Amino acid sequence: MTHPEAEDLGQLSGLQLAIMRAIWQRGEASTAEVVASLADSRDLAHTTVGTMLSRLERRGLIESRKAGKHLVYRATVAETEVKRSMVSEFLDRLFDGDAKALVAHLVRERDVRDTDLDKVRELLKKKGSDHV
Repeated sequence: MTHPEAEDLGQLSGLQLAIMRAIWQRGEASTAEVVASLADSRDLAHTTVGTMLSRLERRGLIESRKAGKHLVYRATVAETEVKRSMVSEFLDRLFDGDAKALVAHLVRERDVRDTDLDKVRELLKKKGSDHV
């Protein structure tokens, strides 16, 4: 199994990410199954999804196997790896790698519920006690 370069993981378009999510949710999926799973949010031609799947496969993010007349795709990278890479790239590009600036921006610019803030405090407290 080939693993794509870490920096390549952060370079997914919205459509590519939606396709990856469909595959992660199912474990394996044919082109038709991906089209069906995206049908509620996107009106996509079978050929468009097929092209995107081919590109994702060339990049090493998914692999395919023959199942009868069709190809079935599965992810070669975990969703957590992609999230980590995308967030890291986002942090670097928009906030020069400054996590404090990102958190401050989110708290200032988003309507954050008190329960969410409590959960963040718990995570920070746990993270701090892990280093003691």
